[in-house]
Amino acid sequence: MRRRTFDLILTAIGGVLTVGLLIAGGLLTWGYNFANSTVHDQLAAQQIYFPAKGSDALKSEEIGPYLNQYAGKQLTTGAQAEAYADHFIKVHLSEIAGGKTYSQVSTEAQANPDDEKLAAQVQTLFRGETLRGMLLNAYAFWKFGQIALYSAIASFAGALVFLVLTFLGFRHSRRVDPEAPVFEKPATA
Repeated sequence: MRRRTFDLILTAIGGVLTVGLLIAGGLLTWGYNFANSTVHDQLAAQQIYFPAKGSDALKSEEIGPYLNQYAGKQLTTGAQAEAYADHFIKVHLSEIAGGKTYSQVSTEAQANPDDEKLAAQVQTLFRGETLRGMLLNAYAFWKFGQIALYSAIASFAGALVFLVLTFLGFRHSRRVDPEAPVFEKPATA
C-alpha cells in the first residue's frame, strides 16, 4: 500500500471520529440540560425551603454542618435534595420511633392494631420515607446529568484533538511521496 493512501485512510478515520465525538458531545450536553432543568423544575414546584440561618433546626451536629450552606434557600438542585434527605428528613425520622424503620414500626402496628401511637408513627414514617426516597431519586437523576456534562466535555475535548490530528494528517499526506510504500521491506543480502 502506498504511503499517501495509508495517510488518507487514517486521516479520514480521524475525521469520522471527530464528527462522532461532536455528535456524542451534543447529545450528552442535551442530556445534562434535560436532567438539570427537569430536576430543578420538579423540586422548585414542591416549594421546599431550608430552615433559616441561625434557626434551632440547624443547631444539631447531625444537621447544621450539612445544611448551613443552604440556610433559607429553596431546594432546587440534586445536591440540595441529597443533603435535605440525608441530613434533615433522615435525622427527624430517626427520632420518631427510637430509630426504628418504617418496616419495623409497621410490623409492630400490625401486631397491635389498637395502638394509636404506633399507627401515627407508621403514617409519619411512611410519609417521611416517601419524601426522602423521592428527593434521593431527584439527586440520582441530577447526578446522571452531572456525569453527562463531564462526558460531554471529554467528548468535545477528544473531538478537538482528533480535529487537529485530522488537519495534520491531511497536511502530511500532501508532503509525502505518493509512491512511497508504507512499510519498507528489509534489504536482502
